[in-house]
Amino acid sequence: MEKIIYKKDELPQIAGQLLHKKQSNILCLYGEMGAGKTTLVKAMIKVLGGIDAGNSPTFGLVNEYHDAKGKLLAYHFDFYRIENEEEAYDLGLEDYLASGAWIFIEWPEKVERLIPSAHQRIFLQFIDENTRSIEF
Repeated sequence: MEKIIYKKDELPQIAGQLLHKKQSNILCLYGEMGAGKTTLVKAMIKVLGGIDAGNSPTFGLVNEYHDAKGKLLAYHFDFYRIENEEEAYDLGLEDYLASGAWIFIEWPEKVERLIPSAHQRIFLQFIDENTRSIEF
């Protein structure tokens, strides 16, 4: 596992590194509230060429991102508010996972049994207002 401590202004480089070193198109982001999970997803969407600004799908559970030509790039899930895995299953998570698009999942511990074994775990930690650590 690789650990990097970075400043917020280094996030685009960190996002590019993660995407380049990927082991899977399914990236599971772990970390406390405020650790930078959504901010990292926004940076990865930008690196991928996404035209959408990116925001947390906390209330809608999933966001979809496209490039300038309208091509689907990624799905971004935030399972913080779900009560059980059935809610994710009813949402059609399995279909999203089989889409071939990038999949970014915040709070994956809430749906662990539904995530394929071929996924990459990313652990984020808040250090201070401008500094985070990431392990992948």
